[in-house]
Amino acid sequence: MLAARQPTRSAYAIFTQTICEGLVPAWYDENNFPVIYATELEAQREIADDLMEHLQQFVAGERDFEGAIITDDFILPVDVWPDGSISIEDGSTFGKRS
Repeated sequence: MLAARQPTRSAYAIFTQTICEGLVPAWYDENNFPVIYATELEAQREIADDLMEHLQQFVAGERDFEGAIITDDFILPVDVWPDGSISIEDGSTFGKRS
């Protein structure tokens, strides 16, 4: 029973701060769980990839410059739990999104 209460591993997730919900994972996978990354570098590359896409949209005239160069996303270390949910250092837990 004790093992069920232990995180399965450490990882990283990308978060954003929203007005309505506060701190939340920025992306969810196809099963509606927060997307996690094995390393901080993988998470950094995901944010960089997203920013490059935004810059391409700016160059194509589909987005304004400020919207292309600014991100509110940031990376936090997380514990991954057996049910697929994640938790951060302050104890906040984020699970499957309904």
